[in-house]
Amino acid sequence: MILYEYPFNERIRTYLRLEHLFLRLSELMSRDAPLDHHFAIATMFEVMDVGARADLKSDVLKDLDKQKQVLNGYRGNPAIAEGVLDSIIHKLEKCFSALNAQPGKAGQALTENDWLMSIRSRVGIPGGTCEFDLPAYFSWQHRSTAERQTDLHRWASTLAPLAESIHLLLKLLRDSGSPQKVIAVGGQFQQNLPQGRTFQLLRLSLNENLNIIPEISGNRLMVSIRLMHHAEDDRLHTVSDDGAFELTLCS
Repeated sequence: MILYEYPFNERIRTYLRLEHLFLRLSELMSRDAPLDHHFAIATMFEVMDVGARADLKSDVLKDLDKQKQVLNGYRGNPAIAEGVLDSIIHKLEKCFSALNAQPGKAGQALTENDWLMSIRSRVGIPGGTCEFDLPAYFSWQHRSTAERQTDLHRWASTLAPLAESIHLLLKLLRDSGSPQKVIAVGGQFQQNLPQGRTFQLLRLSLNENLNIIPEISGNRLMVSIRLMHHAEDDRLHTVSDDGAFELTLCS
């Protein structure tokens, strides 16, 4: 199955982008090649760019606190396992404290590293990190894998509180939804969203063997999905047959 996700607001869109970058960063740092480590550094800079919004840290802290208050409301409910509840609340409190202790925006500590910032100023230029432009960086790429990974983990540790907070918030959001199997008649699907509930994320699972791509649009009132297929002319064409998929709305 291929899982597609569609955010209903800008805050969740930013969280998903950051999660995507953090997963990529983790994958690249675990590899050995200097080229992979180059793109790991470039990914850190992308995280800093996405996290440059002044209110991002405040939004994450507010969401962590809100989730904690919601979960505290379940205390004493016989249908809730107190041990699991305590564990999740503890994770929320830990993430809140670690992120709150971080000064400034995402990657603020990295901006004080002149060597990294010299790479950042060149990485967006095509071929801008060649050895004749950044000889010190070229030399770093020839260090041992262990040395490079030690440096990468040290730099990435300044982003870890944000990464852990985003991961936890998105996990709680995803767990809030219940999947349902639906049919797109003639490749088209529309569903009115119930009043009184604010959905933040749509999740759609498709059988990868169908070679179908969903085009999703939505707002607080309605969701619309059109099924497409990638043809040999490298264009997307509308599917005319009925298509089944799994849909989850998360609030």
